[in-house]
Amino acid sequence: MTRLRIRTTWGWASLAGVVAAAAFLAVSEAFAALVSRGTSPLIAVGSFVIDIVPRPLKEFAISTFGTADKPVLLASLGVAVVIAAAVIGIVETVRPLWGIVLFAIAAALATAAVITRADAGALAGVASIAGAVAGIWMLLLLTRRLRRWKLAAAAAPVATSSSAAASSVDETPDAASGGSEPRPASPERRPKSAPSDVQMDRRGFFILTGIVAASAVVVGLGARALNATTASIRQIRDALRLPSPKTTVPVPQGAELDIDGISPLFTPNADFYRVDTALTVPSVDPNTWRLVIDGMVDKRVELSFDDLIALGLDEYVITLTCVSNEVGGDLVGNARWLGVPVRTVLAAAGVQSGADMVLSRSVDGFTASTPLESLTDPGVDAIFAVAMNGEPLPLEHGFPVRMVVPGLYGYVSATKWVEELKVTTFAADTAYWTPRGYSERAPIKFSSRVDTPKIGKPVAAGKVPIAGMAWAQGVGISAVEVSIDNGEWERATLSSPVNKDTWVQWVLEWDATPGSHYIAVRAINAAGELQIEESAPIAPDGSSGWQRTLVTVS
Repeated sequence: MTRLRIRTTWGWASLAGVVAAAAFLAVSEAFAALVSRGTSPLIAVGSFVIDIVPRPLKEFAISTFGTADKPVLLASLGVAVVIAAAVIGIVETVRPLWGIVLFAIAAALATAAVITRADAGALAGVASIAGAVAGIWMLLLLTRRLRRWKLAAAAAPVATSSSAAASSVDETPDAASGGSEPRPASPERRPKSAPSDVQMDRRGFFILTGIVAASAVVVGLGARALNATTASIRQIRDALRLPSPKTTVPVPQGAELDIDGISPLFTPNADFYRVDTALTVPSVDPNTWRLVIDGMVDKRVELSFDDLIALGLDEYVITLTCVSNEVGGDLVGNARWLGVPVRTVLAAAGVQSGADMVLSRSVDGFTASTPLESLTDPGVDAIFAVAMNGEPLPLEHGFPVRMVVPGLYGYVSATKWVEELKVTTFAADTAYWTPRGYSERAPIKFSSRVDTPKIGKPVAAGKVPIAGMAWAQGVGISAVEVSIDNGEWERATLSSPVNKDTWVQWVLEWDATPGSHYIAVRAINAAGELQIEESAPIAPDGSSGWQRTLVTVS
């Protein structure tokens, strides 16, 4: 076979593998919709990848792609699946049964990822197994068709050339001449045309491939729509009416400065940062949601959503910060929250002596280790939040219930879609991020940043406001200082703080002259401590350093 023909065969073999993989995914989704929702192999494998990826790669993904890190992961995973399926198709075409073995191994790994998920049910593996059977069957059918086409194509020119001399003329002796005179062979004595076999086998391969591919798309998309409950949960959320809070937080005059380019006092829900381990947003029905308090307690407590709301809601204004936030980064936001104090629920359970940590668990298996004192201290507004900026929690931010704890990075406190609190000890239990290189206790390092002027956006000479945000949850900010080109530190004007748990805005009027200038900013908290100057990476317990920004003045 010529090199061109080999390449062509490999191309169609790749297509056969990809279509078989599509059948696997489609049937898996269909069975998941029928017997065990939420058991998509692709999502399960993606979640497994998130769990095993080394910390530096996680940090790179967050810093590079931000809130788009999960779509990028899914797209990358999809490309990997296509490549692997194409290779399997080639192997099965060239070495029959070896491709089936590879396909079975891949399906087994996907099934393992599904059944080992924290939220996997008793029938979690059924969908993947059914999909594997369908995919292997399709791979067998398609590659057999392809091999028949290949064999027919290889035999066609041989049959035509070998019969050329014998069948183009007839060597029967001529009676009249007494000799042998060639004459055309009769039609019925010519060999059967091989090209017709080639066309038939090729047509059969294309028809079967097209039918399987189209069916996989229709079945897969339809099943995915049935399998996904996000739309229905979103409707439930939109229809939910929460009672008015018992108390509200007044916003003082001057809490928000009128400066172009500065972040607003309250971060809109659509702009609030999202960093979590959930590849797809969990869909939790508040009607079936339960919160369990267990572990080192006097009695086990289980609350429904209505039970929690019945305890009474209060309003809180709290700034949240992600440990992945680099100096000057935007993984920080401020919001109004409605919720119930965590200490109220813990008191109902009765915390036993010797406990020093609460392990909170999300419906998707994520865990966070929160120091017990941060949840029981009357001076710390640790809450089970049910609303954010005047509306029920967005699905992406933990609907129906999440934890919000001021003064701690989110990875040890802000569990979304929370369903369990286990009162325990740091010695006995470990949370999700601790074995991945992060500290088990993570008080927030207070910080400041420049919002305007921005890097890469020149400003005109003259009066230019330098403005930004500063935060020191649990303590509060007392001052922000700015230095231009390593000059003297100048005090900025602060907005009126809402409370010690929220960020503040600041501004300094600058007489900007043409050229390039370095702007540095630092904060002082209410305890009189100066923001840490020494730079530190985000692991193991948060970044530190003064932000220095290069600004061009035209």
